[in-house]
Amino acid sequence: MGARISRTDFEWSYTDEPHATRRKEILGKYPQMKKLMGSDPNLKYSVLLLVVIQCLALYLVRDASWPMLLVATYCFGGTVNHSLNLAIHEISHNLAYGHSKPLWNRLLGFIANLPIGVPTSISFKKYHLEHHRYQGDVLRDVDVPSEIEGKIFVNTFMKVIWVILQPLFYAIRPFFVYPKPLSMLEVINIIIQVSFDTLVVYTCGWKSLFYLIAGTLLGTGLHPLSGHFISEHYMFVKGYETYSYYGPLNLLTFNVGYHNEHHDFPSIPGSRLPEVRKIAPEYYDNLPQHTSWVKVIWDFIVDPEIGPYSRIRRRNQGQQSGVASTENEKSE
Repeated sequence: MGARISRTDFEWSYTDEPHATRRKEILGKYPQMKKLMGSDPNLKYSVLLLVVIQCLALYLVRDASWPMLLVATYCFGGTVNHSLNLAIHEISHNLAYGHSKPLWNRLLGFIANLPIGVPTSISFKKYHLEHHRYQGDVLRDVDVPSEIEGKIFVNTFMKVIWVILQPLFYAIRPFFVYPKPLSMLEVINIIIQVSFDTLVVYTCGWKSLFYLIAGTLLGTGLHPLSGHFISEHYMFVKGYETYSYYGPLNLLTFNVGYHNEHHDFPSIPGSRLPEVRKIAPEYYDNLPQHTSWVKVIWDFIVDPEIGPYSRIRRRNQGQQSGVASTENEKSE
């Protein structure tokens, strides 16, 4: 079963999350940072290209053997769908068309969602913005594992299972930890997605639908790109709750590895986050950072000091005043 995790509770913090303070300080020192804020006009083209690639791929795999289908699903489909999930992350911050055109961002989110196979775009936005505003909050930040996860996945073997099933936990956790009413946009997201999935089965067959949905589950589970889920906020160094990764896999993930930079400036598109670090290197170069997402997954599994409890939590942060920043408000 492997070594048992030494942690039996989260790391509790009684201070505010660090990003609002650092953002204010950086903007005071480097006001030119504001010029990087705004939409990325190339994001929509990247999304459309990935969607077209997946539509072509689901046609090509319709008659593939099961061994070939599994390889294609994990290696190719899973990678592309993971990239689309991170495109949805960018879109959730209104970074495709800007904050003045929220409907256009939502429509692009519906399109990016199509190859993923399950409706996630609107629900992700609804919860993700609170992850930024109330990082670590015991109620509102559903990015943090639940108490049940912390108590069950307590050794090496169980952590392997947790990593494999991570997309399922990520999807269902909000409905148990912090349920919210179903919105009309979520209903529309569901209708569009079910209609597309039905069309896929009708035109290409069940193998093609398997390629899409299984690709999403495999590509966001035990997959090299999925190291970012763990690397972003799991406490590998005591007292530090957000970590960046500056390696080549950022090319496939809209620079989500620049995670300290992203939380400091959520209104800056991923394509411009390297400029944030370049302008203000003294704020980022000395922070703990990861060099490999694969190593992050390995360390998470085998290190008995790291597990679902290795996150910083705060009590009722969401009820305190003055937490939300101007940038986070704009992200809505």
